Amino acid sequence: MKNNLFEHIPEELPEELFETLQESRGVKIERIVSRGHTTPPGEWYDQAWDEWVVLLSGSAVLEFAGESPVTLHAGDYLMLPFGYRHRVAWTDPDVDTIWLAVHVNV
Repeated sequence: MKNNLFEHIPEELPEELFETLQESRGVKIERIVSRGHTTPPGEWYDQAWDEWVVLLSGSAVLEFAGESPVTLHAGDYLMLPFGYRHRVAWTDPDVDTIWLAVHVNV
């Protein structure tokens, strides 16, 4: 069945939207929609799997433990190896920031 990554986004988005698009054999593909959402202060993602992420629209700032923040714009992608502590410090509050995340060995 055909779907579109830019459709079916709720008008109201009180929390960041995580939507699993496909999952099988240790791989999960997920759409994440942020609209001004961030990781709560003091919290970090510290995953036991690798994650490749691409920003499809909007913009965001990621912070990494002990490193300088990275600003992402549409088209930017990066690999987050397992155990690589990171957090979302900022996403555009006026535009949907749409991420496509590929989690490997979940």
